[in-house]
Amino acid sequence: MYLKEVIKNIPVVGPVARSIYRTWINPPKPFQGSENYWKNRYEGGGDSGDGSYNQLAEFKAEILNTFVFENGVTSVIEYGCGDGNQLGLALYPKYIGFDVSPKATSMCSRRFIDDETKNFKLMEEYSGETAEVTLSLDVIYHLVEDSIFADYMNRLFDSSERFVVIYSSNSDENPDDTAAPHVRHRNFTKWITDNTTEWKLLKYIPNKYPFNGNTKKGSFADFYIYSKV
Repeated sequence: MYLKEVIKNIPVVGPVARSIYRTWINPPKPFQGSENYWKNRYEGGGDSGDGSYNQLAEFKAEILNTFVFENGVTSVIEYGCGDGNQLGLALYPKYIGFDVSPKATSMCSRRFIDDETKNFKLMEEYSGETAEVTLSLDVIYHLVEDSIFADYMNRLFDSSERFVVIYSSNSDENPDDTAAPHVRHRNFTKWITDNTTEWKLLKYIPNKYPFNGNTKKGSFADFYIYSKV
């Protein structure tokens, strides 16, 4: 830690020295899978990402709260609840949030400790719960492994009684997957068509803030709302 601080404070060679430090002295840890990535991220003090904050979070909350109200939804399950910041804007009568990270579910439990309508569990603790709506917000393009993606999608649809709401990118194009090993864009609508028979796309809602190169200001994710036939 001392060496890092010394290098950072060298006025002229600082940027070059910091690059050398990150590359040779303290290189980033190799990607160890999507589940471990998020566990380590939250344990290291990280959050759910730019999509769960500021104007992007407000846009998502506006769409979701309106949908829940207009359709008389009484119960919601979210797979990938994260740090709970997005949930802080939600108006759900009854909610269960699942996540792979013990740190994330712990943070959510503390944040909403006085809210009896909310409950949080680890994904490994799933025991057949169902809800009128299941949610997947900014999760699918972080499921790098094919088997994890398939298991996630099956549970997302199997546990829904009425609607599935997905907020994600929808393309197989990954031009530079080495820059962000925890990101893998997928054409998930094709998976739904190929693997389900009782679901139809009810509504597509493009992002109010499309991606413009700045993840704090825009997102490549859109809303896809499915209803049970």
